[in-house]
Amino acid sequence: MNAVVAAVVVMLVLSLLRTPVVVALVLGALSAGLLAGMGLDATLAAFTGGIGGGAEVALNYAMLGGFAVAIAQSGLPHALADLVQRKLGTTQGRANRVVKYSLILVLAAVAISSQNLIPIHIAFIPLLVPPLLMVMSKMQLDRRLIACVLTFGLVTPYMFLPVGFGGIFLNDILLKNLGSNGLGTEGINVMAAMWIPAAGMLVGLMLALFTYRKPRRYDMERLEAAERAEVNYSTARLVSVMVALLAAFGVQLWTGSMVLGALSGYMLCTLTGIIRWKQADGVLIDGMKMMAMIGFIMITAAGFAEVMRQTGEITTLVESSAEVIDGNKALAALLMLLVGLLVTLGIGSSFSTIPIIAAIYVPLGLSLGFSPLAIVALVGTAGALGDAGSPASDSTLGPTAGLSVDGQHHHIWDTVVPTFLHYNLPLLVAGWTAAMVL
Repeated sequence: MNAVVAAVVVMLVLSLLRTPVVVALVLGALSAGLLAGMGLDATLAAFTGGIGGGAEVALNYAMLGGFAVAIAQSGLPHALADLVQRKLGTTQGRANRVVKYSLILVLAAVAISSQNLIPIHIAFIPLLVPPLLMVMSKMQLDRRLIACVLTFGLVTPYMFLPVGFGGIFLNDILLKNLGSNGLGTEGINVMAAMWIPAAGMLVGLMLALFTYRKPRRYDMERLEAAERAEVNYSTARLVSVMVALLAAFGVQLWTGSMVLGALSGYMLCTLTGIIRWKQADGVLIDGMKMMAMIGFIMITAAGFAEVMRQTGEITTLVESSAEVIDGNKALAALLMLLVGLLVTLGIGSSFSTIPIIAAIYVPLGLSLGFSPLAIVALVGTAGALGDAGSPASDSTLGPTAGLSVDGQHHHIWDTVVPTFLHYNLPLLVAGWTAAMVL
């Protein structure tokens, strides 16, 4: 069996069996290295050499966690919950649904904006979502739906809109790699190539809204214990924490650093008295504990991805899929998409998948008679497949970081599985359709 396929299968099966994701990633990496004939020492060397790539993101989340705990201590979660409770108390039936879907719409809009208008990527989630958990719990809003909404907003814009992170993915990575491998990209409208795959993501979102429409109860005592928020909030405290939030986002946009953004917000919370100076260490440590799982997954995922690369069998996987096609365009499109799904599930980054698969997919697509637009859609979709639904992807780790602060949201079964089913399956169909009709 191909080492990359084996590694991804081992990692996914163990994760679904509720093995800790970090353990699943380590065992998956070891299985890849040993099957590829690297030996134990070389596999461990590759793994440890790769983990440094995830350290920066882990540090970002640790600082964001400390700031998130500071926000909770300001009383903001209770203020938002009380506001919604009053609103729900004076409305019934249809009006309650308006409040619910308005909140969902706002979260979707913020997630979309985080990729282009305010390019802060996943940094907003640990800061915005935890204060809303009490609101969601009182509304009995299923957090699996919120995970799907956030993932939609994180993935779809970069697939379709060539601005912000989409400009990097579509222009600097997708079109650049296609051009360097022999495809004439001059004059290609990338939005015309990717609108059908993006429509597939939209279909997935609509399905998630239907699937998770029923109320789901959460333990309010566990949530309040995790937040450790003061119920008696004041206007001054709320104003201070809002200023801290704006400062955190502003500093990140100015410097490009999540760490500095979170640090500035945290220090403002300390200076304005939201956090007492004697409690500052404890609050920061609590925040780091809250984000520890996410950070370790990101670090381990970087090592896993490096082992996969050093096996050399990602290219073998792509080439072997090309050998069985035998001129069948429909089968070719399906296999290209499935290989892209496997690679991205393992690496956890659609941005890193494109350079790997483009070298084989471009000449193969041209030889089979696919149009330039169809090849753009195929490679773009193959890269994006698996971003939603990968245990090691920012697009799933980000939502989990915000939704699991009280331990009532499981990364695999409440984020990874729902996003995989609702996005990868429609995206697979949409990408295949785009390849056949464009």
